[in-house]
Amino acid sequence: MKLAAAAYKMDFLDNWEAYAAKLTEWVGEAAGQGADLLVFPEYGAMELATLAGRDVALDLEASLHAVSEVIPQVDALHSELAKTYDVHILAASAPVFDAGIGPRPVNRARFFAPSGAMGHQDKQIMTRFEREEWDVVGGGPLTLFDTALGKIGILICYDSEYPLLARALSEADLILVPSCTEAAHGYHRVRIGAMARALEQQCVTVMASTVGTCDWSEAVDTNSGMGGVFGPPDTGFPASGVLAEGTMNRPGWTYAELDLDAVARVRKDGVVLNRTHWDEQAGRDRPAVLRSLS
Repeated sequence: MKLAAAAYKMDFLDNWEAYAAKLTEWVGEAAGQGADLLVFPEYGAMELATLAGRDVALDLEASLHAVSEVIPQVDALHSELAKTYDVHILAASAPVFDAGIGPRPVNRARFFAPSGAMGHQDKQIMTRFEREEWDVVGGGPLTLFDTALGKIGILICYDSEYPLLARALSEADLILVPSCTEAAHGYHRVRIGAMARALEQQCVTVMASTVGTCDWSEAVDTNSGMGGVFGPPDTGFPASGVLAEGTMNRPGWTYAELDLDAVARVRKDGVVLNRTHWDEQAGRDRPAVLRSLS
């Protein structure tokens, strides 16, 4: 299969047609390069707040509602594009108000199959900004998607920095990591997390990022990152574990070719077997005994 990881620049949108044209161009470009799976970043949907005007986009609370209100229309467009181009698409995550969860929004990524069918994954653990400024909350549980491309899990940005969440997705062949980070420090935190999760679970992780500046938003005003695809640094994979990476802060797609048999082989007969030996930590992970050497 061919994977496409976005370094996505958000724009001020004059109208719905501008957004539809932009998304169609992005999807069409990746599909034209033979991509089977397209991964957009965390909070890339915040550009949709501009459809309600600059003042709304600049207001943290108002922007949450403005984006959430148009998500059904956004999802219909993604579904149609997935069918038209015969691709799987992880849409850019968005704040979504879900009455079944509570009064505050979740950070939700929606996943589309070539049939147009949709599933979703909510972020599990909130960053400080989400907790303290936005009051975005953790949503529904982790889901493993069984697709024509293999078993796929999603860890949204900060979630990728927690190994037990990836362990809950240990049957995944691919873990998608949509990300939105302000500074290079944040990008590298998520990248290191994505690479560590690929090492531990002996799978492939696909990281997408937002890039560029947005003077119309307090939430996504500055963005740093690039696309990347990572595997375990072991049999059948590059020594660095990096299958592909883009150029820092340059918008566009990063592509990687992947034979899923490589995942099966490294899990069965890698030089090391981290995933198989995971449970040997049990009992050894108690708090360490403090001993003085003075």
